[in-house]
Amino acid sequence: MALDSPYTGIVDWRLVALAYAQDVQQAGGAIMMGFEATQITMAAESPAGSPEGLKYPVVVRSSTGEEVRCRFVLTCGGLYSDRLAEISGCSTEPRIVPFRGDYLVLKPEKSYLIRGNIYPVPDPRFPFLGVHFTPRMDGSVWLGPNAVLAFKREGYNLFDFSSEDFRDAVCYRGLHKLVMRNLAYGLGEMYRGMFISAQVKILQKYIPEISHNDVIRGPSGVRAQALDSDGNLVDDFVFDGGADELSSRVLHVRNAPSPAATSSLAIAEMIADELEVRFTL
Repeated sequence: MALDSPYTGIVDWRLVALAYAQDVQQAGGAIMMGFEATQITMAAESPAGSPEGLKYPVVVRSSTGEEVRCRFVLTCGGLYSDRLAEISGCSTEPRIVPFRGDYLVLKPEKSYLIRGNIYPVPDPRFPFLGVHFTPRMDGSVWLGPNAVLAFKREGYNLFDFSSEDFRDAVCYRGLHKLVMRNLAYGLGEMYRGMFISAQVKILQKYIPEISHNDVIRGPSGVRAQALDSDGNLVDDFVFDGGADELSSRVLHVRNAPSPAATSSLAIAEMIADELEVRFTL
């Protein structure tokens, strides 16, 4: 399958990610799956039998006891970016609050109605784009999404639940303030998520021909929304270093504004520039 469609500019981001991974491996890097980082510290001594001393002074440990030694550490943890920062001694803020977006899918026989991306004028109060029409590589058309609080950081389904993630979100004063300021908006998003007809009513503002019978429920995504304690949605880059001596060795990307996929190469260049300055490379 091709990475992109020359007629629409739409790309298959799974294939793009695999291509990035191949570039990393060809450059001599290794990709470790299932490594849950639980601790980032400075080593007190060099590894036993190591002739290089403390050339790799940063130690990253996993929940299963695995250990990786590094010269420098860069984290881009998405939904877990705040927790990765915390295990190296950083502030708990901004906090990541997960918002799930549920899509509808246009039935194949009606896909002729949409020939390109359609986006509404965004509401400047929110980072969410509102409902939009997105043609996909396979010819399908996604409609939406809404934006509702997810009860799990990787809660892609309606009934996914994590007691730890739920507690972190609902006990956070930043979320309390956000909800109280935007109660009507939030209830409206929940209503549109529950009832297809409510979502379709908004879609009809752009394509009046669409009816309830033309759509089915589709996939969902989860947005890693950074939120401060005053209830403000963080819409700019947030970089953070570790505490004390880690600060010259560790860089956390705690927030990268949307659209991160579309701008991935530009964002990578910006992060590389930040690394050069912080680590004096």
